Amino acid sequence: MKLSFLCLASGSSGNCYYLGTSEYGILIDAGIGIRTIKKVLKDNNLDFNKIIAILITHDHADHIKTVGCLGEKYAIPVYTTSGVHQGIEKSRYVEETLVSSRRIIAKEESFSIRDFKITAFEVPHDSTDSVGYHITFGEHKFTFATDVGHITDTVKNYLRLANHIILEANYDEEMLKFGSYPTFLKERVASLTGHLSNRDAADYLAENWDTHVKNIWLCHLSRDNNHPELAFKTVDIRLFEEGIRVGKDVNLYTLKRTTPSELFIFE
Repeated sequence: MKLSFLCLASGSSGNCYYLGTSEYGILIDAGIGIRTIKKVLKDNNLDFNKIIAILITHDHADHIKTVGCLGEKYAIPVYTTSGVHQGIEKSRYVEETLVSSRRIIAKEESFSIRDFKITAFEVPHDSTDSVGYHITFGEHKFTFATDVGHITDTVKNYLRLANHIILEANYDEEMLKFGSYPTFLKERVASLTGHLSNRDAADYLAENWDTHVKNIWLCHLSRDNNHPELAFKTVDIRLFEEGIRVGKDVNLYTLKRTTPSELFIFE
């Protein structure tokens, strides 16, 4: 079966990703409106009614806005850790309490949803709990690492397994430093439990390069402290310094905050 990947939105206004086949699909995070989810899927000839699961990374509003509706109204199982579920239950941004749709998973204990093998792993971020996901489908191996304060050994281990990487590049260090954010917010963003900078993402990718990596998507770009072109250029230049050529050795993309990506299809 062919595998499709689509980013519906990526950023502090909302996050949602799709992985699926012609028969079924899953969402990673649900931080945008239900109408938008349905519209973007329809625009890409993807059937909302074939969504069979939702994976949640953490309990911040831009990742869980619609999870209650999807889980309870549409009876789609919601998978995440006990800690994240507790955060969702307490969140004022989620109107419907997850009951019948609640599925608890443990970090680094793999489970399967149809042909997807899924492993959640610890990610440093200032939420109730936070995970990334490593998802395999045949020869395709995706690692989602968004909202990453810094790249720990655990995060690195799962990034190294992937041939398709979705990695945060939230801010440019100079833009954050001289931007309009108050000091406490600048410190929070740049902390070890905040977000990953363009430079940190670029250094990781360049210093840990492996030829099995086929695609890199830079995600969760800041509206105020980054630009898609700047994030792309920072990573592109750093990879080139190590002899890695974007467009030949690897494909590199930046995911926009409110504009869906193209639909990527893998054989």
